[in-house]
Amino acid sequence: MDNDKNSRKFESVFSHKVRAGRRRTYFFDVRRTKGDDFYITLTESTKRFNGDGYERHKIFLYKEDFNRFIEGLEETVNHVKNELLPDYDYDEYTRRNQEWEERRSEEDDDEDQVSAGESSSGKDESSDEDEMSW
Repeated sequence: MDNDKNSRKFESVFSHKVRAGRRRTYFFDVRRTKGDDFYITLTESTKRFNGDGYERHKIFLYKEDFNRFIEGLEETVNHVKNELLPDYDYDEYTRRNQEWEERRSEEDDDEDQVSAGESSSGKDESSDEDEMSW
């Protein structure tokens, strides 16, 4: 019974991942407290240069701070975008990431076609169950 309480202590009820390049990922997690309240953890995970795991940095954000945090973040981001770097193309990474995803998808499709051509029947022999397991 105590294990149930301890496992619920940090129960994640929602998670969103944002990839930011090859080495950095941000995680936005909503967690439930043992008192059935909620808070957000913002985690930056960066792959170490030596390939030995990841460095993680966390911010815990509580509901009473949500509005002030968002206001401060928006004000800071807008200052950089409008005052410090107004000519920077902030959509550049989004376009590059979309292009990378499209190339990767095309390469996966090419590999699937080659694999299908190698099967003895000439058909893709994977079952629906195989496609659903990630």
